[in-house]
Amino acid sequence: MGRYSNRLSRELAREAGVAPGERILDVGCGTGALTSVLAELVGAENVAGVDPSEPFVEACRARVPGADIRLAPAEDLPFEDASFDRSLSQLVFSFVSDPAASAREMVRVTRPGGLVAACVWDMTGGMRMIHGYWAAARAVDASAPSEEERFGGGAGQLSGLWRDIGLHDVVDGTLSVTTQYRDFDELWNSFQGAVGPVGVHAASLEGDLRDAVRDAFWENIGSPEGPFTLVGTAWYTSGVV
Repeated sequence: MGRYSNRLSRELAREAGVAPGERILDVGCGTGALTSVLAELVGAENVAGVDPSEPFVEACRARVPGADIRLAPAEDLPFEDASFDRSLSQLVFSFVSDPAASAREMVRVTRPGGLVAACVWDMTGGMRMIHGYWAAARAVDASAPSEEERFGGGAGQLSGLWRDIGLHDVVDGTLSVTTQYRDFDELWNSFQGAVGPVGVHAASLEGDLRDAVRDAFWENIGSPEGPFTLVGTAWYTSGVV
């Protein structure tokens, strides 16, 4: 997923209007894909980040020296009110335990007139890799899980939350990135590290079941022979405090 999120980070920072001189918060910073882009734009000393995973926090600190990276959930941000000009969150709201509480915390720590922005993958088909994989898994095994029901994956869910919590001038849009693969094996083998819901599921498959899901997935993304490109589209929303 890193090859998608690294590209998406630049699109999110651009769409959110991040500019030099601002203080920016990265909510759910993970290993630092977005954090590193923000540090390039405003300087690491003006960037803070939080994540509930201690290994991710350690990795982000190593990746972005000088940034203020803390161990904390999105629902309870360890910062004073109105501490930031912009609060951003990338590919996180589908996984938080309480989206509304997380969004309100982002609002609380953002100054009046500042911007709160987030993006999550379009699980209705825009994130072709993830959608294609789960469609293949369920075609082979009807009991296979899905990510389509995660919050934010459907049209208007994020922007609706932004309006519900009282943000102004809410923008509802999409961000798209492309990723190239040398062949299907490169894509399939990238799942075997058991990272993320797709990776965990793919790595658990064995024998004929594994082969059947692999073949169905190959068909779902267009039966590529040789190099190919996939598009990943995320829902984007922003609002003014």
